[in-house]
Amino acid sequence: MTVSRLDARFAELKRQDRAAFVAYVMAGDPDADTSLGILQGLPAAGADLIELGLPFSDPMADGPPIQRAALRALKAGMTVRGALGLVSRFREADGETPIALMGYLNPLLTYGLAAFARDAASAGVDGLIIVDCPPEEAAPLADALDAHHLALIRLAAPTTDDARLAIVAQRTRGFVYYVSVAGVTGGKEAEAARIAPAVARVRAASGLPVAVGFGIRTPERAAEVARVADGAVVGSALVDQIAEALAQNRDPVSKVLDTAALLAKSVRSARGERRLEAP
Repeated sequence: MTVSRLDARFAELKRQDRAAFVAYVMAGDPDADTSLGILQGLPAAGADLIELGLPFSDPMADGPPIQRAALRALKAGMTVRGALGLVSRFREADGETPIALMGYLNPLLTYGLAAFARDAASAGVDGLIIVDCPPEEAAPLADALDAHHLALIRLAAPTTDDARLAIVAQRTRGFVYYVSVAGVTGGKEAEAARIAPAVARVRAASGLPVAVGFGIRTPERAAEVARVADGAVVGSALVDQIAEALAQNRDPVSKVLDTAALLAKSVRSARGERRLEAP
């Protein structure tokens, strides 16, 4: 199904007049079995889409929580091939929830772009977000993904002007990921008042749904974003639950899923609250 699964999910959410709750977790954090348990539980907890991080030793766009998650996963032996294995096992029971991998270019070059795209599609991946691959250098990756009907999901930011946005929109599929704040993940908070016009601009330029990430850590903030965007992406707040569970000798799966359920509830009800507030 690949990119069609993303398109179908956003189309259904548009019919429901609500935004997607997009849950980010790191593959293999803190180990493969626990990571699989989290993945398998996220749809029932309310995740409409899942972003699965590919652990990398130098994640320059990620703040400390996701850096630590990557290090935990690498220490436990997670690899790109292992991450695809998690997706494949997830697909044994769930053929509907879209999964986008999020990571960096070097591990994919080491794997081989054509081989990676083939194996990702076979595992059940729907799209790919590569933080450090600018559009000018993305043709080989885009070609490999297109050959297997996988979405290349590009990023736009507050610093992306109209000329640059036109370039970003080229060959983008599924949705556009709008980075709401300048900086790394888990840093400054996203502000809906500033995001709304940017989301409208990106949506108009690309013709695609726009999911907003970076700077969304609380149910309240997620709801604010869900009122103006097509999706709210939460990552650091979820991976922090794993670190806390490990420190407390508690079950990371239930701790992450409980937090995800609170965030999902907030996102799902956000536009209903907006309608109630309207004069």
